[in-house]
Amino acid sequence: MLYVAWGFPPCRGGGVYRALATANRFAALGWKVTVLTAERETFYRFTGADATLEDRVDPSVEVVRVPFDWPVMETDLRRWPKARARNPRLWSKWRNKQDLIPFPEHGYGPWRSVIEEAAERIHAENPIDLTVATANPHVAFTAAYHLHEKAGVPFVMDYRDAWLLDVFSGNRLHEPNSRAAKWEKKLVDAAQEVWFVNDPIKEWHVELYPEQAAKMHVVANGFDPELVPDTNDRGPVTDRPLTFGYVGTVSPKVPLQDFVDGWKVAVEQSEELAGAKAKIHGYLGYYAVPRPDMLAAINSGAEEGVSYEGPVGKAEIAKAYDEFDVQLLMLGKGKYVTSGKVFEYLATGLPVVSVHDPENAASDVLRGHPLWFPVTEVTPDGIAAALIEAAHAARTADEGIRQKAREFGAGYRRDLIMDPRIDALAEVVKKKSEVHA
Repeated sequence: MLYVAWGFPPCRGGGVYRALATANRFAALGWKVTVLTAERETFYRFTGADATLEDRVDPSVEVVRVPFDWPVMETDLRRWPKARARNPRLWSKWRNKQDLIPFPEHGYGPWRSVIEEAAERIHAENPIDLTVATANPHVAFTAAYHLHEKAGVPFVMDYRDAWLLDVFSGNRLHEPNSRAAKWEKKLVDAAQEVWFVNDPIKEWHVELYPEQAAKMHVVANGFDPELVPDTNDRGPVTDRPLTFGYVGTVSPKVPLQDFVDGWKVAVEQSEELAGAKAKIHGYLGYYAVPRPDMLAAINSGAEEGVSYEGPVGKAEIAKAYDEFDVQLLMLGKGKYVTSGKVFEYLATGLPVVSVHDPENAASDVLRGHPLWFPVTEVTPDGIAAALIEAAHAARTADEGIRQKAREFGAGYRRDLIMDPRIDALAEVVKKKSEVHA
C-alpha cells in the first residue's frame, strides 16, 4: 500500500495523528506500507514539528520523503529572489498564479509533479496494490490518480475536512465549473472508496455525487490506545482547586475570547471554581509562532487562572492530561465540524465541557456521554453555566458514573472504526490479483 500524505511525522498538524494511525494500522494488518510525504525540514521551518511522533511510526513502514517548495511562506530574506525583494506584493501575486498552473491549490500546486514522479518510481521498484491519499492538501490525491491512470492501481480518497465545502460556514468554496470542482469529480469518479470523518460531510457529498454514494464511507478519527494518556482518574476532587485543560491546536475559528470571558464569570459565580486553573496546551494558530491576538486573549484571564502552557509533544502529553480534572473542547462553529480531539477526550473518561456551537458534528459524537457539559449558546454566560456544571460534576461524580464515561469512549477506538474498511480493501486487492493470475 502506498500512503500519500503531505503532513506526516514529524509534522505536528492536527491531521497527522490520522495519517500516522492509518499507516500503522495497515502495517499491523499485514500490509507492506510505503509513505510518500514531504521532507522533515518543511515542518521544522514552517508549521512546527513534534519529533516524538516519528518514534511512533511502525518500524516496517518505509517513509519516502520528497522536496516541497513553499516560497510564499519563506521568511528568510537571504532566500528571497531579487524580484521578491524589489516588490514583495507583486511577487506574491505572481507566485500564487504560478502555483495554480499544475493544480488548483495555492501553495501546493507545484508539488503535483514531484509526488506523481515519486509514486511512479515507487511503483516501478515495488508494485503497489492500493494507494490511499489523504487531504488536505488535496494535491496528494493526484499521485493516487496518476498511478490509477498509468497502472490501474485502485485508490482511496481520505478527507479530513472537505475540498469544495467550508465546514465552518457550510458555504461552497468553489463554483461547479471551477478547476477544483472538475478535479474533484474526476477523482471521485475514479476512486475505489472515498472516506469522510463524519456523516454531515459525507451526506453533503452524497448529494453532490449521488451516483457515487455507494463508495462513500464514514471513517471517523477515533483514538489510538497507544497514544491516549492514562489519566489515572482520581475520583471526585474535594480537597484542592480544580484544573481544566485543553490540548491541541487553537485555530482562529475557536471562540477563545468568549471562553476567557465565560471563565471569568464562572469563577466569580461558583465557589467550586475557587482557585481553579484553565491550562491551554498547544499551538495558537497554524504556525510555530503563537498568534498575538490569541495570546492576548489568554493573558486577559491570567488573574483568574487562565494560562498558556505552549505546545506539548505526544510523549509528554500524559503529564498534561494527568493534571486535568475537566477537559475543554473548544471548536469553531460549523455543523460539519467534529475534530479528532473529541475522540481522545472521550478515551480518558474525564468530564468534557463543549465550548462550541451546539450544532457542531462533535455534539453527535458526545451525545449520551454521562459527563458531557455542552454550552447552550456560545456566549460568556452560556460558557460559564457549562463550566459551573462541570466543576460540580468533577467534585461529586462517583466511580459508577466515571466508569460509564470510560465505557462510552471505548467504542471509538480507532482500530474498531478503521478495520472494516481495511478488510474490504484487502478483498478488492485479492479479487484483482485473482483476475490477473
